[in-house]
Amino acid sequence: MERFRDMQLFAALAGQPSLASAARHARVSGPTLVRAVARLEARLRVVLLQRSTRGVNLTDAGQAYLADCVRLLAAVDAAEASANGAHVHAQGNLRICLPLLFSRYVMAPLLAGYMDRYPAVRVIAHYHDYYPNLHEEGFDVAVWVGELPNSSLIARQVGQVRTLLCASPTYLAARGEPRHPADLKQHHLIASAETVHWGFPHYTLKARARLSCATVQGAINAAVQGAGVIRCLSYPVHDHLMSGQLRRVLPAFELPPLPVHVIYREGRHASMRVRSFVDYCVTALREHPAFQLA
Repeated sequence: MERFRDMQLFAALAGQPSLASAARHARVSGPTLVRAVARLEARLRVVLLQRSTRGVNLTDAGQAYLADCVRLLAAVDAAEASANGAHVHAQGNLRICLPLLFSRYVMAPLLAGYMDRYPAVRVIAHYHDYYPNLHEEGFDVAVWVGELPNSSLIARQVGQVRTLLCASPTYLAARGEPRHPADLKQHHLIASAETVHWGFPHYTLKARARLSCATVQGAINAAVQGAGVIRCLSYPVHDHLMSGQLRRVLPAFELPPLPVHVIYREGRHASMRVRSFVDYCVTALREHPAFQLA
């Protein structure tokens, strides 16, 4: 039993930036986690963690062993879930990975709706803007905006998003509407940096931003108030476009849309909590107004 518990504690390192955060995630003290790793290293006769003045990192052997631990413990959980009916009833912990902005503007109300419908499921949400390794990091489900890399995961496309230029009707009435991306050099541009590098089909715009905003929402608010032209993905601004607070600019020069997928691991062998969440998300996202822009 001690070996199994040590593996569980070591697996808590998956997706965590430090030993301290892993210990908190496992609900144990830092020394308890360190002792568990030391016992594993002594038993395996390999170094799993590389300690230095900069902190602690997994060795190559540690990364391989962590992936094996996550996979084996997931198999144990699946066996127990099958025995106690989790393949029939949605229950237990569900670990999901979501893009930060997409979660804020689209996923937050969906998560609330899912938890209302499935009260026996405890959702553990992580927010990252990189493509997750579900196996190594122990995630059950992820949502990804963009092209999928080669993967053995199951992926269900729910829609697509566009990269849009937007401005308020009052701004366009006062400054005129651009006809080509080059015309944007004569406009007030709102961006996240002082220098704008916006790519278009067969053209790249390099200009100075009139207004630099640290957050997407800050840029959107400024554009709604008539401060200038912004460029962002379609899902943060779909409400403003539908209400008429913002208008699309240069739609003929937009880049190809980006697909949005719900990805998961087990396919038809997945537990009911995974299948219920995937089905709920796919249905809700395919109907979401953020994906209805032509």
